[in-house]
This record gives sequence, structure tokens and C-alpha cells, in this order.
Amino acid sequence: MKSIFIKITSALLAFLVLFSTLSFTVESHYCGGFLMDISVIGEANDCGMKVEQTMAAEKINCCKDEVIITEGQDELHPVSFDTLNFEKQQFLTTFYSSYLNPVKEESSRNNIYKAFHRPVIPINYQIKYQSFLI
Repeated sequence: MKSIFIKITSALLAFLVLFSTLSFTVESHYCGGFLMDISVIGEANDCGMKVEQTMAAEKINCCKDEVIITEGQDELHPVSFDTLNFEKQQFLTTFYSSYLNPVKEESSRNNIYKAFHRPVIPINYQIKYQSFLI
């Protein structure tokens, strides 16, 4: 069970590193306010309604291109244990040691009540003082 958990955790951490360094571009082409084409890999195709450059000043272009760029991390900087301040070092060492050696409750092997006998009471105090539980 522990080895399966370690494999799943290592796979998740590998995907975390992969997706934190991944960058991609999403291009979309709108014509008249409607989405005509969207592309993640290459350029989005236009709708074919291009305005001539000579008449561009007179006519308003109804097409619009949007480009969304998501850049990932270029370099990974590993943090050394020596660069952390004392409080963080202390927290990490106590967390690590408590994770490796959890507190285990030990059951007592000595049963001290095994040879215990009730004391002998010669007088029945309930009857003597007439105090009964109702």
C-alpha cells in the first residue's frame, strides 16, 4: 500500500513540474462578434473577409483576432536547506522526524488488576443507613 502511494505521489509531482514549465498560445478569430476559429497549436484561420488596404480607412473591419499567451517557468531554482532561516529549518526537521517516527501507543503487558480482590465489608451500609438508590 505504501509503495502504491509513493508511486502515485511521484507521478503527480512529475506532472506538476511538467505543467508548471509548459507554455502555450491560444489564438481565436472573431468575425462580426461570433467565434469563427480557435487554435492552440498554430494560427487560427480567418473567415476570408479581408478589407482592401486602399479602402481600409473608409470601411470598418468586422474581424478581430485574439491571442492569449501563457508562458511557463523557464528555469527551476532548487532551494538549498542552508538558505532557509532557522524557524523554517526547525519546522522542516521536526515535521520530517515526526513523519518518520510517529508516536505509537504501547499496550501494557502487566495486568495489575488480575490479582485484585474486593475488600470484605462486614456491614451492609445501605441497609444500616437506609440509603437506597431509586
